Amino acid sequence: MKREVKVAAIVPMRHHSERVPGKNYRVLAGKPLYHHIVETLLSCPLIAEVWIDTDSDLILREAGRLFPIHTIRRPEHLRADTEPMNNILLHDVQQIQSDFYLQTHSTNPLLRSETISRAVAQFLEPGEHDSLFSVTRWQKRLYDAGGRPINHNPRELLRTQDLPPVFEENSCIYLFSRPTLETYGTRIGARPLRFEIAASEAVDIDDEEDFLLAECLYQRRLSGETREA
Repeated sequence: MKREVKVAAIVPMRHHSERVPGKNYRVLAGKPLYHHIVETLLSCPLIAEVWIDTDSDLILREAGRLFPIHTIRRPEHLRADTEPMNNILLHDVQQIQSDFYLQTHSTNPLLRSETISRAVAQFLEPGEHDSLFSVTRWQKRLYDAGGRPINHNPRELLRTQDLPPVFEENSCIYLFSRPTLETYGTRIGARPLRFEIAASEAVDIDDEEDFLLAECLYQRRLSGETREA
């Protein structure tokens, strides 16, 4: 009998947040922000386990009591604001036994369980990919910091829908194995699969405006679901 592949989800979150105070446990749509992604992950049948990596005593006390998840207390030497996420993940995969790891953030409350399941299913299909990362498609007239056009010719005004797309790494979903992470020192390996997500689902909360936008979009989603019911 073929052994079932195990995928464990990792959600790193810090207690402290500079731009949005208390961001990870601040209330959005009636519940602490991090509850949204935890509930989403727990509803994905292809996710075997959910782990929270945090330095927050509040989250450590509450999360394990409210949800069937595991927690990792982030060690002191990995708690600086400037600590690269790859270093935190290298520590975490040494604590968690799994074939593959899915990393996402509590700051992605609009991410749907169906989208995560679709990403995992595509990644597990036979092929050459050693990792997956999610992206958002942009078809707008973009310029670099020097004022040079990136994806268009200003003398040729194509419709924006006809412009060559540019893809943003949106930090919603990463899939990788421990060997890939340890070999390259990063969650994106040498042969990644690019997984596209709609911009409305890929909102990442970095500042107050993002928080307000996420709240608005989430309430709109709830209203739509209520009308359909």
